[in-house]
Amino acid sequence: MSLEGEKLADDTEPAEAGEGTAVTGDEAAVVDGAADQGTDPSFGTTATAPVEADHGTEQHGAKKHSHGGGYGIPDSSRAGRLTSYRVADFPELTGREEDWRFTPLPRLRGLEKAELTGAAPTVTVDGSESAVAVVRVETVGRDDARIGVAGIPEDRVSANAWSAFTEATVLTVPVETEVEGYVHVRIEGSSLEPAAGHLVIDAERHSRAVVVLDHAGSATLAQNVEIRLGDGADLTVVTLQGWADDAVHVSSQQARIGRDAHLKHVAVSLGGDLVRLTPSTRYAGPGGDVEMYGLYFADAGQHLEQRLFVDHAQPNCKSRVTYKGALQGKDAHTVWVGDVLIRPEAEGTDTYEMNRNLVLTDGARADSVPNLEIETGLIEGAGHASATGRFDDEQLFYLMARGIDEATARRLVVRGFLHEIVQQIGVEQIEERLMAALEDELNAGNL
Repeated sequence: MSLEGEKLADDTEPAEAGEGTAVTGDEAAVVDGAADQGTDPSFGTTATAPVEADHGTEQHGAKKHSHGGGYGIPDSSRAGRLTSYRVADFPELTGREEDWRFTPLPRLRGLEKAELTGAAPTVTVDGSESAVAVVRVETVGRDDARIGVAGIPEDRVSANAWSAFTEATVLTVPVETEVEGYVHVRIEGSSLEPAAGHLVIDAERHSRAVVVLDHAGSATLAQNVEIRLGDGADLTVVTLQGWADDAVHVSSQQARIGRDAHLKHVAVSLGGDLVRLTPSTRYAGPGGDVEMYGLYFADAGQHLEQRLFVDHAQPNCKSRVTYKGALQGKDAHTVWVGDVLIRPEAEGTDTYEMNRNLVLTDGARADSVPNLEIETGLIEGAGHASATGRFDDEQLFYLMARGIDEATARRLVVRGFLHEIVQQIGVEQIEERLMAALEDELNAGNL
C-alpha cells in the first residue's frame, strides 16, 4: 500500500548506516541513527581486552564455553558489539547508549540490574497430535551441552537473564523428521516479580517444523531464546507477545543457521506494557536462507520495540526482513531498528530489509532506523527501506467513492496493511486468532 511519506519504499540502493525516521501523530522529524561508521581496519572483528584463559566462560555452575564469552569493546561497527555472559562486563544503563536510547529504562522494573529471583512463567508444550509424538521436550539444568550454542548475550538484560536462570526448556526436532501441524509452546506468567527464562529450540539436520511461542498472562521477564538449525533444516518460529496490559518482556532471540538451512522467524507484539525483542541470526555455513517478519500494534502508553541483527559471515546466504506496525492513542510508541552486517568473507550475499509504520491517531510516535554495513563489494544485492505515515487520502477516497463509509474504509486499509505479515505464519488457527485480535485493537481505537 502507499503511505504518506513513503519516499524510501522503493529504494533499492544501500542507504547510509544511521538513517532513521521518527514520525508522530502530530508531525514528522528526522532523528539520528546509529553511531557514524568509521574506517577502522579492525571492522569485522571483535576487539577484546586481555583476559585470563577461561574468564567469563563459567557462570553459576554453567559449563565452560569454547566459543567466547570474554570482554568486547563496543565501536561504531555492529561487528564490534560487546558480547559476554557476565552482567558486570556491561556498563550500567543510562539511556544514552545506542542500543537503549529509545527504551524507557524506568519501565524495565529492574530487569537490567535486579536479581531475577521471581517465579518464571510456566512453559507448557502441546500442539498437533503428530507433533507431540515426535518432538522431544526436556527440562534441563544450565550445564546442558546444548545451552549457549546459538549465541552469547549482547546486552545487559540478556546477560542478567543468563546469570539468573536455573533450568531451561529444550525442544528438539529429531534428524530428518518432518513435523505435521505445529508445536505450541505456551509461556504463561502469573507474577510481576522480575524473573528469568531460557528456551532452546534445536532443529536437527534435515528436519522440518513449525514452533509457536505463545506468551500470555502477567510477567516481568528477561528471556533468552536460542534457535539452532542443523544443516538443511527448515524451521518456522512464531513468537506471539499477547501479554496482559501490565507485563514487561525483554527477549533476546538468537538463531544459528546451518549450511543450506532455512529459518522463518515471525514476531507479533500486541500485548504488554513494554515489550522489547532483539532477534538476531548468524550463518554457520554457506547457503543459508533467513526470512524475518514482524507485526506490532501499539495502543495508548504502550512501548513496543524491535531491534534486529542479521550477521552475514558466510558466502552465498540470503536474508529478507519485513516488519509492519500500527499505532494509536496518546504516547503509543514503537521502535524498529534493523542492523544488517555483510562481512568481507560473505561473498554472494543477497539481503534486503523493510519497515513500514502506520500512525492512526495524534499523540503516537514511531521510530524506524535501518542500518546496512557492507564490507565486501562481491554481493548479489543489498538494500533497505523505511516509511512511516498516516492514512493515504487517495486510498480512503477510492474506497469511499464506491459506497464504503469512512470508518469501514479505514479498517479495511489497516487490515490489508497488516495481513501480509499474518499470512506468513502458515497456521490457520493462529492466523484467525491474530486477525480477531487486530479487530479488537481497531475497535478499541474507535477507527
